[in-house]
Amino acid sequence: MSNKFQNQIIKTVSLCLLASIVFVSSFVIRADSSQTDGYIPTTLITGANRGIGFEFAKQYLAKGWRVIATCRKPDAAEELIALQAEYPELLIIDKLDVRDHTQIDLLAERYNNTLIDVLLNNAGISGGQREQIFGRFDYETYNAVLETNTIGPLKMAEAFYPHVRDSQHKKIITVSSSEGSIDNVFKRGGRLFFYRSSKSALNMVMVNLAYMLKDRGIIVAMVNPGATGTDFMASLAAMGFPLRKTEVAVSDMMRNIDALSIETTGAYLNYNGKQVPW
Repeated sequence: MSNKFQNQIIKTVSLCLLASIVFVSSFVIRADSSQTDGYIPTTLITGANRGIGFEFAKQYLAKGWRVIATCRKPDAAEELIALQAEYPELLIIDKLDVRDHTQIDLLAERYNNTLIDVLLNNAGISGGQREQIFGRFDYETYNAVLETNTIGPLKMAEAFYPHVRDSQHKKIITVSSSEGSIDNVFKRGGRLFFYRSSKSALNMVMVNLAYMLKDRGIIVAMVNPGATGTDFMASLAAMGFPLRKTEVAVSDMMRNIDALSIETTGAYLNYNGKQVPW
């Protein structure tokens, strides 16, 4: 056998061995990357006993997340209690009224050692329509709307900031509304003074927060579900207004939440992923 032929055989075998090593190595790397370190992400949801908040709980649980579902009357939250029977290891139900700042502080203290990957400010009230008629404003109702829709989410962000900061996902998300868009007033007409102004103020609060926390790696954003078929929109449903299915609205928002990055912090996102006009 000639030296030239021997060298050719050695070269071919070497290349085959090298290819095998690369293949095995890549397989090992892929296998290692697919393994988890046992970390279970957690979301804390306000107003989780019904509607959009409850659907958020369901869908995050289905993804394998731990969910802390809060509401004002947990003992009466029958759907949540039934859901907990399905996910006894992942679903925690707790009492919280976002207008009660002492309650918020105590809850944050109780979960002092719990990382919150997504703080989800969902609790909100409309204030009713009759209470928001110009010339007959009910200012007590206005205060309640602001305390729930605007001040409550800010207090939650402040109290649970350390929990979010130390988590993996680091997101503070608030369910807003296109009714908070000043631009939309000129397209839809004047109405719902309390609700609209509370959401506009909420947007400004959260954009400020996004700016302040960006350098700390925390993502802050607002998501809009669109007109959704919940108790909140019962009056529109009665008028035959087309409403989105709750599970679809939440699925859309979760897709948008997942896609958020530090580069897009401060976003005010419609359910289709596009920016809502300010």
